[in-house]
This record gives sequence, structure tokens and C-alpha cells, in this order.
Amino acid sequence: MKQNLSFSVNEVVPYISWVYFFHAWGFQPRYATIANLTGCDTNRASWLTTFPEEERPKAAEAMQLFKEAHRMLDLLDRDFKVNTLFKLCRANADGDNLIIDGVTLPLLRQQTKKREGGPFLCLSDFVRPLSSGIPDKVGVFAASVDADMEELFQEDPYKHLLIQTLSDRLAEAGTEKMHEYIRKVAWGYAPDENLTKAELLVEVYQGIRPAVGYPSLPDQSVNFILDELLGMKEIGITLTENGAMHPHASVCGLIFAHPAAEYFAVGKIGDDQLEDYARRRGMPMSEVRKFLGANLQ
Repeated sequence: MKQNLSFSVNEVVPYISWVYFFHAWGFQPRYATIANLTGCDTNRASWLTTFPEEERPKAAEAMQLFKEAHRMLDLLDRDFKVNTLFKLCRANADGDNLIIDGVTLPLLRQQTKKREGGPFLCLSDFVRPLSSGIPDKVGVFAASVDADMEELFQEDPYKHLLIQTLSDRLAEAGTEKMHEYIRKVAWGYAPDENLTKAELLVEVYQGIRPAVGYPSLPDQSVNFILDELLGMKEIGITLTENGAMHPHASVCGLIFAHPAAEYFAVGKIGDDQLEDYARRRGMPMSEVRKFLGANLQ
């Protein structure tokens, strides 16, 4: 099953994680609590008083940035969309590989010794093994903003940066809204889910949605495999020769429904796994090293 969902900007605004928006502007998470207030000026004034006097100028700056971000979002809503694409695929695990609709997706496994003595995880652990003879399911997804959005206000550095940081958040917010639809309707493994937006943003739902570049899926070049499965051009995403996505405000990855699925970091891997992974990818080790520099010992 493959489906393309496009949302208006204002449809996905409630799914924005403002913590990451403010982080991009150099604000600590506590300033993002401005997003939890209603539009009442009295509430905003009260919010300012929750900060020590020396921090209030910074809080007032955050408040102004939040207002300007919403003005920009209303402007963007007139002409632009957030585009998402997903495919629910037949899948099984074959060791540290996923076989998704007949396409092999090699993965990495944790290798560094853990203090707590837990298992060494790989994303394939959350999918039924091929040896069981029973097919399982994995979701593949991509999301992006309209390409022209990122080109706006290039003559105005402040507004251009505002567009860039909002575009990133909109792509992620569109993914969040799409994932909610997948869980409740398209895949339907959580049809009775009834979470607040705050609960959604801290991911209390069943399953995980690791994107390429996440610590559990660090190899950017697997974008080529996901593109083979999805056809990302349908929503305007193209890949550079190194697998980077354009528009920049794009995200793609995998969706797992297993109740025990959790986010984790692969961390450092040894030369033995690097060699094995390169073999499974069908790539020379020198090429794989370019994509896994942060994971090499």
C-alpha cells in the first residue's frame, strides 16, 4: 500500500515541536514553553514573570520570535503545502538486514559494551525473522516542503533564516501527522489511539519512526534504497550523488509497529562490522567509511 498525503501549512502547525525551532535560534528549551500558551496578552505577560529578572529580555525576545514565526506560517499557508509519501511493505528480518518488498536494506547493530548489560540492538530486531516463514510489515516514508518555500526572502537574511528553520519543522510536523494517520487508519495497529498533541510530541505512541540520520540509522546513503522503494520524486525530493535530500527540509525513514520497538544509538562499530556492512551494501569499505565517519572507532 502506497499513499501520498499533502497538508496545508496550518494543518501541520499543531504538530510542530517548538523546542527544536527555538534550539535552532539558540534558545534553551524553557523558552519554548511560550508555545503552550493561548493567544491572550495577559497569559504572555504572566509567562514573562516566571523567568528571573535577568532572563526576561531573552524571554521577551523568544516571545517576539514566536509571534513572527506564526505570521510567517500564515503567509506560507496561502501558497505552500507539506507533502508526505509512505508505503506499507511486506518485510522480514534476515540477520542484520531487512528484506522490504524484496529489496535488501542492510542495517547496523550496536557493538560497544553497555554498562547496563542490555541487548545489542539493531532495527531488524523489531521485525519477524525470515526463518519464521511468516511475513511482517514495515513502513517506508518521506516528507518535504514545497521546494520553492526554501527560496523565499533570499534578499532578507532574517526572514530567509526564519523560512529555513520553519521549513525544517514543517517537514517534521508533516511526518508526525502522517504517522498518526498510519497508526490509526492506514496500518491501523492503534485505531483507538487518543493522544494529545503534547503526548504525540514526546512519542508515547506505539512503535518508532527512525529517520535516516538518526543514531539507529546513521548511513545517509541508504536514502538510495528508500528512494528505490518509494519513488521520492512523487513529492519533489531528489537525491545528490552522496544521498543528501533536496529540498533540504526533507526527511525519510522507516516505521516499525512492534510494541517493544525503541530508539537507540548504534554508536561506535569495529572494523569487523564495517567490513561485514560494506559487503552487505555491495560497496567498497572506503566508500562506506565516508558515510559512517562518526561511528568508526
